[in-house]
Amino acid sequence: MSTTSPDREQPRLNRSLRNRHMSMIAIGGAIGAGLFVGSGSVIKTAGPAAIISYCLAGALVLCTMRMLGEMVVARPSTGSFSDYARTAIGPWAGFTIGWLYWYYYVIIVAVEAVAGAAILHNWIDVPLWVLAMGLMAVMTATNLFSVKSFGEFEFWFSSVKVAAIVAFLIVGGLHVFGAWPGSSLDFSHLTAHGGFAPNGTTAIFSAIVVVIFAFGGAEIVTIAAAESKEPQRSVARATTGIIWRIILFYVGSIVLVVTIVPWDSAKVLASPYVAAWNAIGLKGAGTVMDVVILTAVLSVLNSSVYVSSRMLFALASHGDAPQWSVKTNKRQVPVRAILAGTAVGWISVILAYVSPDTVFSFLVNSSGAVAIFMYLMIGVSQLRMRRRLEREDPGRLTLRMWLHPYLTWLVMAGFAAVLVAMAVIDDQRAQLFTSLGSLAVVLLAYTARRAFGPRRAAAAPDTPDADDATTDREAHSVSPT
Repeated sequence: MSTTSPDREQPRLNRSLRNRHMSMIAIGGAIGAGLFVGSGSVIKTAGPAAIISYCLAGALVLCTMRMLGEMVVARPSTGSFSDYARTAIGPWAGFTIGWLYWYYYVIIVAVEAVAGAAILHNWIDVPLWVLAMGLMAVMTATNLFSVKSFGEFEFWFSSVKVAAIVAFLIVGGLHVFGAWPGSSLDFSHLTAHGGFAPNGTTAIFSAIVVVIFAFGGAEIVTIAAAESKEPQRSVARATTGIIWRIILFYVGSIVLVVTIVPWDSAKVLASPYVAAWNAIGLKGAGTVMDVVILTAVLSVLNSSVYVSSRMLFALASHGDAPQWSVKTNKRQVPVRAILAGTAVGWISVILAYVSPDTVFSFLVNSSGAVAIFMYLMIGVSQLRMRRRLEREDPGRLTLRMWLHPYLTWLVMAGFAAVLVAMAVIDDQRAQLFTSLGSLAVVLLAYTARRAFGPRRAAAAPDTPDADDATTDREAHSVSPT
């Protein structure tokens, strides 16, 4: 198996994403319905101490993004962490994490389409499956038109989400400090219902498992970097200041929710932000939040179609996926890769309505722990690529991981602990084991590919891929921060 593209004349993607697109892709990728709705289950698990869960999980993801940023700034690539795993660890690693990630996102396409249809059904009396298919068709068309159209949609979707969170931070902050009409300075909900950690410290760490998945998607910006006009500068910004802002949005808003509403209220589990808005006294909060949540769902759906197609494109460029999927149209859009991913998404949507509790549930569970596998692979790749770059091309290390290599090892230990926690938590165990099954299937596929697939001439393991070869050596340098 070669570690490089089997064809040096592979089609290239269009570098038309601007810095404003990249900034919002970074934010939008990590802020989905998991924040607006899923945070309720985290609060019910850990109580007000959910704040600590979000801080710890955010720190792990922030450090992982820094590791990935170091590699992307040095070598922008369409396949991002998949290509870095291929270069740093071996062809099997790139093949494995690339296909797992593709699978993860084509399932998310279906999950988000189903979630969006459920929201729309409250306003439009149309069968759920029709609405889900319609949402997928719209987002597929957006991605098929051009990468710039994907970027524009993501920019505006993310702008709505950011505006909603900023409004909540401002109004919620005024409320808890007694500066909002009818409110008073009151932090009693943080301790009045069983204490700050009513379910103990174990619950804090159990909640981290759920929170980790809420942050999933932050890495999408590093894949989009290959289609950015200034990949080094865009990724450097996204993996430093932008990610800090995401953590601020998560942690800051969770602090306000558990301060405004009792953590053990049934309304928190249903929709924590709606419960908080209602407690503040704003009418129509439920409808507004439904619009915001729908926007978040569409944003993730849009990004999922995009990122699954680019990962398949990267796999095909290395000979690990059918070569027909690497073809692009006149706008340099990988149309076939997009349609391949959405085809699986369409089938999954059908299964969501035909067999929601068996087949579809299995598909969702079998991709659930892929993000943790990815984070661990990024850590290993960063350790090995850093040594290689320091030895062969230190000038490319313009953005560096903090406290290398000790912090990298610590973060990897943290993610390993998350996997252990999944094994012992009843409602997470099935997700871990089915995801390990998916990992085993992909590893077997690689073994079969190597044994029976076409042989290719080996190349130097650190030869840049097609996209990396086109990267300008004179691109803007970025000072480490």
